[in-house]
Amino acid sequence: MNNTYIATSSVGIKATKGKVWEALVAPELIKEYLFGTNVKSDWKIGSPITYEGMWEGKSYEDKGTIVNIVPEEILETTYWSSVGGLPDQPENYKKVIYKLEEIDEGTKLTITQDNNPTEESRDHSEKNWGIVLDSLKKLLEK
Repeated sequence: MNNTYIATSSVGIKATKGKVWEALVAPELIKEYLFGTNVKSDWKIGSPITYEGMWEGKSYEDKGTIVNIVPEEILETTYWSSVGGLPDQPENYKKVIYKLEEIDEGTKLTITQDNNPTEESRDHSEKNWGIVLDSLKKLLEK
């Protein structure tokens, strides 16, 4: 098995865990901070999750499955990107985990993403997640 690199990004948000959780599962809020993406899921373990939108003038349809969900605590999904250039096969899915922790100033949200094949791809994922988290923070703190 190849070594893979895990991308990790975190942010402190001056909002309750409930507000942060709502932003993770409400499609109308997700669209505001996740590059205009339309997300669909019933948010139950084993259910599909899809992400559709436009990126750099091209449409995409990414997908995954809800692996674990504990409201206001953890959301764990698999994720495959149609623009990643890899076939839609199990070994090409990434696991993305959103973990919420209560902190003095509100909530700390940490996102981890595995199955990054190189340090460069890990760094790219961390940069993208950093942009997403900054956008989410601005949305919830306005």
